[in-house]
Amino acid sequence: MKTVFINCSPKKRFCASAYFLSLQRLFTGGKKVTEKLRTPADHARILEQLRDAQAVVFSLPLYVDGVPSHVLRFLEEMEAFCKRNDLHLSLYCIANNGFIEGRQNEPLMQIFENFSSRAGLNWGGGVGIGGGVMLNVTRILFVVDIALLLVNTMLSAANTGNFFPRDAWISFGENAALLLYFNLGVLFYLARMGFSIRRRAFAGKKYTRILIPSFVFILFADIFFVLISLFEGGLFRGWLAKKEIEEQDA
Repeated sequence: MKTVFINCSPKKRFCASAYFLSLQRLFTGGKKVTEKLRTPADHARILEQLRDAQAVVFSLPLYVDGVPSHVLRFLEEMEAFCKRNDLHLSLYCIANNGFIEGRQNEPLMQIFENFSSRAGLNWGGGVGIGGGVMLNVTRILFVVDIALLLVNTMLSAANTGNFFPRDAWISFGENAALLLYFNLGVLFYLARMGFSIRRRAFAGKKYTRILIPSFVFILFADIFFVLISLFEGGLFRGWLAKKEIEEQDA
């Protein structure tokens, strides 16, 4: 069985859609092909991969309660391609958003369900994930924890000859357990959907979120987005950008 995984995030790297897609691949058997959908130049290559596939998994962010515009353009071509070649793939969806509740992805799920019906595909369901950006940050923190563990291990080995510094390993284990807990809901539902993908069965629509209290999520989300805005110049871009004087008609 061949499954095509399509990362539909417009971001070039470190996107939440790629993170969730990599997790879904772990729970899916058979031949697996991963594609990136960002521009119309990607359409023909991805469509050719669908020709001999049995299932396709879209992973994408929620944009204004719907599908990003570049994905809609691809779906139009995909509908015509599937009808022309009499393809009846099983279609699954992983949707994520920056809100706390995964159920915010319901309108996007309905779009893919309606698309499946229109294109003659088998709607397999999907997983809607809340707090996608913050969950994506957890994988970055995990890599940082691994790097810190390696540094502490090397320092301990150089200074004392001990290759297993107890405190460093305990700290790493605690942080890893905490990050795993945050992702438990996502891992559970992606594992369930992976089982359905292998059987080309209906998985239903399931919704989950990062497992922290909402008031904690809102606090950290506000801090995170303010910092991102500062570093990328978004907060003050309108104030500091050079203004062009528009000529007024006399």
